[in-house]
Amino acid sequence: MSSSGRVVLVTGGTGLVGKAIEEVVKESNNNDRFIFLSSKDVDLRDPKAVREYFEKQQPTHVIHLAAMVGGLYHNMRNNLEFLRNNIQINDNVLQTSYDLKVKKVISCLSTCIFPDKTSYPIDETMVHNGPPHPSNFGYSYAKRLIDIQNRAYQEKGCETVFTSVIPCNVFGPWDNYNLEDSHVIPGLIHKLYLANKAGKEGIIFGTGKPLRQFIYSLDLARLILWVLDEYSDVEPVILSVDEQDEVQIKDVAELIAKSLSFQQPLKYDTTKADGQYKKTASNAKLRQLHPNFQFTPLETALDKSVKWFIENYDVARK
Repeated sequence: MSSSGRVVLVTGGTGLVGKAIEEVVKESNNNDRFIFLSSKDVDLRDPKAVREYFEKQQPTHVIHLAAMVGGLYHNMRNNLEFLRNNIQINDNVLQTSYDLKVKKVISCLSTCIFPDKTSYPIDETMVHNGPPHPSNFGYSYAKRLIDIQNRAYQEKGCETVFTSVIPCNVFGPWDNYNLEDSHVIPGLIHKLYLANKAGKEGIIFGTGKPLRQFIYSLDLARLILWVLDEYSDVEPVILSVDEQDEVQIKDVAELIAKSLSFQQPLKYDTTKADGQYKKTASNAKLRQLHPNFQFTPLETALDKSVKWFIENYDVARK
C-alpha cells in the first residue's frame, strides 16, 4: 500500500465500510492521513458546509461512501427521499472535489443500480441498459448518476480522476442492525439474536429463495484501498465475490442461526416481498486486474459478524 502522505477524506466514514477501511488502515503501515467524516460533522446535502469543510481539511483524495441507505422495505416506502438526498450529497461531494482540484475521487455505487430485466452475469458495461428494480428506483438512479457525472467531468478534461466501484451486498462489524431499515444480513442477525434470547422461532421475511452475492466489509475495504492506489479509469469496477459464491437468503439465515446456536425452527413469512430474485455480478474485470485477492469465506465472515454484534450489542446501531 502506498505511503505517499496523502490526505484521504472518507465520507460516510463512521458507517459499515468506513469503519472497515479505518480498521484495515490501522493494521497497515500506511503513512497517509485519513479523515473519517460522519454525518454529525457535516451535512453533505449543504453545499456551503461541504465547501467550507473541504477548504479546511484540504483532502488530496476522496473515498465517497456517504449515502442515505436502507434495506428493501425502507427503500420501497421512501423512493423520493432516497433520490433527492443522494443526488444532493453526491453532487456536493463531486463538484467540490472538482472545484478544489482533489487528485482522485472514488465513489461507491451498488449492484442494485443494474437493470431489473437483464442477462446474467451483469458486468460494468450494463449499468444503463434499462430501468432498475422498481422497489428501489430512487436510490438506484441517484447512484447511476454518479457514473454519468464522472464521465461528464472527464469530458471536461479536469485534473481530478473520477472513478467508481460497485460492490455486491456488504456486511460486517459496525453495520446498521435496525429491524425496520437494515439490509438483510444485519437484520437477520438482530432478529434471530432477539428470538433466540426469547426462545421463539425465527421469522424470516419472504421465501428465502432470492440469490445474492455477499462481500465481507473488511474485504471490500482492502479492495477500495487497492483502487485508491492502482485503479484510475472512469469506467466503474465491480468489487464482488465470485459468481459461484452466490447463495440463497435461506442459506444465509441458516448460517447465522448456526453461529447463534439457535434452538428454535426458522419459518418464512411468504406474505412479505422478496425483492429482486437475483442480480448475479461478474467480477471478471477485478480478477483480471487483481488476480490474487483472497475473499473471506462466507461462513467465516458471518461468524465473525455475529460475534461482533453480540460483543458490541450496547454500541451497535439498532
